[in-house]
Formats: sequence, structure tokens, C-alpha cells
Amino acid sequence: MNATGNGNTTPQGLLSHKPVPHRSIGDPWHTQARAVGVALPPMHRDLAKLFKVRLGFFVVMSAVLGWFMATDVMDLRTFLMLLFGGYALTGASNGFNQILERDVDALMKRTSDRPLPAGRMTVRQALSWSLAATVVGLGCLFSLNPLSGWLGVAALVSYAFVYTPLKAKTSLAVFVGAFPGALPPMIGYVAATGDFGIEPGTLFAVQFMWQFPHFWAIAWLAHDDYLKAGYELLPFSAGRSARSAQLILLYTLFCIPASMLPWALNQPMVGDVAFAMGIAAGCGFSWFAWRLLQRQTLDAARHLMFASFVYLPLVQIVYVLDKMPLP
Repeated sequence: MNATGNGNTTPQGLLSHKPVPHRSIGDPWHTQARAVGVALPPMHRDLAKLFKVRLGFFVVMSAVLGWFMATDVMDLRTFLMLLFGGYALTGASNGFNQILERDVDALMKRTSDRPLPAGRMTVRQALSWSLAATVVGLGCLFSLNPLSGWLGVAALVSYAFVYTPLKAKTSLAVFVGAFPGALPPMIGYVAATGDFGIEPGTLFAVQFMWQFPHFWAIAWLAHDDYLKAGYELLPFSAGRSARSAQLILLYTLFCIPASMLPWALNQPMVGDVAFAMGIAAGCGFSWFAWRLLQRQTLDAARHLMFASFVYLPLVQIVYVLDKMPLP
């Protein structure tokens, strides 16, 4: 991957790395890397950071909720295969991402304490763990049905090997990254049915549209750090600007019609309660985006980021609670 930061370009392969000195994270809003308690041994903590276990929880939850949309029967084997497979594959994707971004991670305050840039884990170790997680994750998904397995392959490859290197080249990487980011509920649905159709497509669309305000809120907070690594991931090159905030608000508003799609099918997947909740949640989510436009502050972006963490699982849980009887 070619990563540009402060005018330097460093081509790197997966294994051509020497550890850099330890750096302190010191970033109060970035809690993802501290997903596990301090009681864990150091190696386990570093593995949790490599695999981003907190992020994995949200990803797997959306896959499980997609599975519940497709079945009325609690089949324990399928549930566990989806759970373990989704968690392992998410961890593998994050591991490959951190291997490829290890040098630019060392430049950014929010990522410099990750195990690779801090020198607490070698690239060979990270690659071994990531490959093992890939085998486990894909093995679990393919054991359910081939289609869910191939969707897992698409998610891994597009995130780790398309989106990751593209971040250093263009802000359109956010659009590309929205595809693997929106696949979990589709994978969950297909894991239950073995078939692809409009129903899992609507669940994909809801999560796809959510990706933009969610990621741009993070990019607003991390903008200065991203610039150190040569990343310009806000919508416009001006960075934290009214134009970027306007587009963030627009895409947040797009979440409202997207949330109506499971209700708007010829054979609706959800009832009127889910329809109303989707509108109400989207309006609340959009209010935080409007406040970012008005204030253009880090606090406003932080509030929008946390609102995004609430919005998506809330909508998806209500879908499951108000789903229509399956044919």
C-alpha cells in the first residue's frame, strides 16, 4: 500500500515492517481500542485491539438481527455459526486493515497505540492471527450455505484490500467502504434462507445509507490526525466546513426513506410500528446532523457519532420486534 503523510510516500508489503517505538494514544473520544478490561493479559488486550472487538460486537449484532428477520425458528447451530463466523471474519478484516496501515497508524495519535505501530506485535504474528480468523470465519459461513460464505469473502476482500488502500488516494473510499460495511444484515438474512432477493437488499440499503453520516462524523473528529497520514475523508477538500456539514445532513436525511424500504415492499417485511419508528429515529438522527451544520464543532460531531451508534441498532431491533409473519 502507498500511504502519504507529511510529503513522504512509503510502499509497504504485508511482511516488510520493523516495529516503531511505543506511542501513547491519549485521545479521550476514541474508545474503540479500549474495548476490553484491564484485567486481560497484555497479549489478549493487543489481540482485542487488532481485531477491534467492540466494533465486532456491533457488526455481528446487525448480522444476527438480519438473521432474525428471515426466520421464526431459533436454530442454535445456525445462530452460533453466524455468531462465531461473523466475529472471526470481522476480526480478520480489521487485522489485515491494521497490517496494511501500520505505518500511517504510527503517525496518528488515535491509532499509534495499536499493537503493530507500538511494536508490541510483529507483522508475522498479526498476519497469522488474521489468517486463522479468516479460515474460522469463512468456514463457519460456508457451513451455513455457499451464498453467505461468498458474501463473507466479498466483505473481507472489499474492506481489507480495496477500501483500505483507497483511503490514501481519495475521499471516495468512504463510498467504497460503505459496501462491506452494509453487508452484515444481508449475510445474516441469507444465512437463514440460502437465497438472495429484495428483502435482504432492503436491509443492506438501510445500513449502507447509515454508513455515510456515521463515518463522516468520525472523520470530522479525526480530521487533523487523518491529515498527518495523508487521508482526506470528509466530503470536500476544505475539510471541516459548512459544505461538508451540509452533505452530512443530506445523507442523514436520506436514512429516513431508506428505513421505509422494508415496509414499502409489495409484501412488507415490517409493520406500521417499525415504519413510524424509522421516521422518528431518522428525524432524531438528522437533528444531530443539523446541529453539526449550525455549530461545526468537535462536540457536535461527537454527538452525531454517538447518535449513529444508537440509530442503527434501534431501527434494526424494532424491525425484528415488528416483523410481519413469514410466508
